Amino acid sequence: MPTSLQTLKSEFFRVLAHPTRIRILEQLAQRERTVHDLQTALTLDQPIVSQHLAVLRARGVVTVRRHGTQAHYTVASPLIADILLLSREFLNRQLSESRSMLRELQREARRA
Repeated sequence: MPTSLQTLKSEFFRVLAHPTRIRILEQLAQRERTVHDLQTALTLDQPIVSQHLAVLRARGVVTVRRHGTQAHYTVASPLIADILLLSREFLNRQLSESRSMLRELQREARRA
């Protein structure tokens, strides 16, 4: 039976488990952006960007600062950028190992 902390962690990773939300967070990890900025950078429609931002905001992953009619979004913590970087490094290591195994298989096939 999972503990409430494990459930909370699971919910956090579930929020991150969407490609569009990852793309948004990668943009926001660089600097604060408006919905329009994100639309342009990601070539997505405004309702899609807003919907994903609402999910991220509801879970406290991003924060919003209003300036007039503009809403400016940013990651709630620099640790979010660290999570993205660590996941990129982890995947890079996995893919590098896979590439090495593929090369070994190709050498083996040539010898056969």
